[in-house]
Amino acid sequence: MPDIALPYFVSLPAADPPWPGVVVIHEGNGISPQLLRVCQRLATAGYGAIAPDLFFRAGGTEGADFATLMGSLEPERTQGDIDEAAARLRTMGADKVGVTGFCMGGRLTYHSAVHGTGFDAAVGFYGAGIADELGEPRCPTLLFFGGSDEYIPTEAIERVQAHHPDTIVYPGAGHGFFRDGSENYDEAAATDAGDRLMAFFAEHLGRRS
Repeated sequence: MPDIALPYFVSLPAADPPWPGVVVIHEGNGISPQLLRVCQRLATAGYGAIAPDLFFRAGGTEGADFATLMGSLEPERTQGDIDEAAARLRTMGADKVGVTGFCMGGRLTYHSAVHGTGFDAAVGFYGAGIADELGEPRCPTLLFFGGSDEYIPTEAIERVQAHHPDTIVYPGAGHGFFRDGSENYDEAAATDAGDRLMAFFAEHLGRRS
């Protein structure tokens, strides 16, 4: 399809800027209703939230089969899209910008913390592949994993923990434990992780609400 400008969902606080902002990166299944609820939750807490559709060059979420959508991502271009989303938030009024994401988005969150530009905090959820690209984040970074994740080996999670001792692992939780409405949703783990995410962003981004 012809190239278009980066499409995104945005949810903003009712208060006038400046306020802190957060880029929210989707899972491998693309933009989902759950992801939009995360954006709205952040906006309710006083953060401007933006969720870019990183699959837009391949037709957008559900615009092609999974392999095509995942294969459409080029690392440098994708990081550029994420950085652009952060820049959009700043033009809307954000004075500090964090990044969070889930599954594929969790890995891209970590990548953004290490290689991105202009991020002030990062919180990644169950990002497969992080253990293979461990680095030194340019901003405060917090990572969450489920100890019973069927897609991320325990050995990989342990390597992440060794490199980032603040990593949080929920022993009985599986992959996607934060995705409410799914069979993998773990209410206890999701509630605790959500509280920690909000506290982490409040500490490093500030809050206006």
